Amino acid sequence: MASSRHATRPRARRAATIPWGRAAVKGPYSVAMARIALVTGANRGIGHEVARQLALRGDTVVLTARDQATADEAAAELRAGATVEGELLPCRLDVTDPASVQRAADTVAERHGRLDVLVNNAAIHYDTWQRASDADLTVVREALETNLLGAWRTTLALLPLLRASGHGRVVNLSSESGSLASMGGGTPAYSVSKAALNALTRILAAELRRDRILVNAVCPGWVATDMGGPGGRPVAEGAASVLWAVDLPDNGPTGGFFRDGHPLPW
Repeated sequence: MASSRHATRPRARRAATIPWGRAAVKGPYSVAMARIALVTGANRGIGHEVARQLALRGDTVVLTARDQATADEAAAELRAGATVEGELLPCRLDVTDPASVQRAADTVAERHGRLDVLVNNAAIHYDTWQRASDADLTVVREALETNLLGAWRTTLALLPLLRASGHGRVVNLSSESGSLASMGGGTPAYSVSKAALNALTRILAAELRRDRILVNAVCPGWVATDMGGPGGRPVAEGAASVLWAVDLPDNGPTGGFFRDGHPLPW
């Protein structure tokens, strides 16, 4: 699928130095500046809760979903459920559609000129019904397209804006299912896609360190979501693991794999 790129784009402007212990500070324009965050797959589950908590803190959150109506509905639900200090901006972003990803990036560039936080949350196919020895490779391909290439594609499109921040944070939602150290049989599409996402995290972290962009993978644990099913821990606890990586200071770790702030084996 060919990507849609505009001939001219709004220039990304470098933001003021922002101390990451607090969301809003005074910038060079003498106005309070909150972080600008984009969360993929934020219409439900962990992504929805991460968006909610960021908005409660006063950050501006670009809440994305695969279609605009779903994003609008999710944002309206958050506004109705709590008094959020930050702005919630619903936006269509389908991580498998290059044109959709680029339009979302252009929107952020035009409105904000920078992006401080990217949470690559969108994921599909926790394929408990199959094994690698008899896998449907169509399912595997779909999982890789969303869980790996979707996160990669979105990061590439937003990278100029993350560089403009001067304090960029990329958090890739991974899973212990992608840990080679503990990997066994089952869920082949999901496990392979998350192992590949972990590898991408390491590579991007090494390449983007000089741009002051921290890139980490986070396993939220077994969480009671539509994908995780009943019995897992509360969604807020899984989201807190993600927010730990979002809130890292400039000298924090990069290229790591964490759950609840603790390293996990690759």
